[in-house]
Amino acid sequence: MNEISGRKVFLKMENLQKTGSFKIRGAMNKVSQLTEAECAKGLIAASAGNHAQGVAYAGKARNVPVTIFMPIGTPVAKVDATKGYGATVKLVGQNFDEAYVAAREEQLRTGATFIHPFDDLAVIEGQATVAMEMLQQRPELDTIVVPAGGGGLLAGTLLAVKSSRPDIRVIGVQSINSAAIAVAYKGKNAALLPYQGKTIAEGINVKVPGKLTMNIIHSLVDDIITVTEQEIASAILFMLEREKTLIEGAGAAAVAAVLSHHIPSSAGNVGVIVSGGNFDIGKLTECQQMSIQVPMAK
Repeated sequence: MNEISGRKVFLKMENLQKTGSFKIRGAMNKVSQLTEAECAKGLIAASAGNHAQGVAYAGKARNVPVTIFMPIGTPVAKVDATKGYGATVKLVGQNFDEAYVAAREEQLRTGATFIHPFDDLAVIEGQATVAMEMLQQRPELDTIVVPAGGGGLLAGTLLAVKSSRPDIRVIGVQSINSAAIAVAYKGKNAALLPYQGKTIAEGINVKVPGKLTMNIIHSLVDDIITVTEQEIASAILFMLEREKTLIEGAGAAAVAAVLSHHIPSSAGNVGVIVSGGNFDIGKLTECQQMSIQVPMAK
């Protein structure tokens, strides 16, 4: 627990998961429910890195071959870890959406079972366990801050929280450079930069969020906010310096929202989902160059 600007801030450290992120929850939940027939021709997925590792790990647990399509430029740490869990990795496209199209084409050709990274109810339900644990561990929370790309973690958080504690505010966070959910939620006149496709938070760099996730988000979320690349970089350095842990840009986006005072002043007990820690250490210099000064925690 940190105290930042008068708030008590509780960090849910999903970067400490087996595969380095929360994604293993949804992947394991989905793959564990597949029939033998669905597994017979193998599994296939598209991912910016974290879902890849989750599916690879889950496939290995069931002794099912896995093929993952990842964008060119995916951090080496994520690619190597995915291969380490036994998956075949194909680097295709310049972003998640292009890798997704290639994966779908391969799935149609081979008949493999596609494991969607976010727009699947079993995956969303797996991600919901993050918030369920937070409510058990810290029932005093009044606000939960969640990074959002395709919306699976945010949708799962909303289902878990709003079904039992509708009084708790849930806020989604995106990079202003990749803010598809924020634009959809706030409308076309939102004062946001257009999609640029380049962000240090590659784990949430999704141009088209899920239809299922967006239905849940539109119905239940309290707000969607954006943070700058500089704020994300500063949050990465803050966590390294103050918490002695290296997190990736996606998880840092939620931390940045708190550090940079983007959440309501009424939020006193804040839960922050630090979604992953699969960071390319070579980007630390870039973070230092981009960062801005942020307040220190007590």
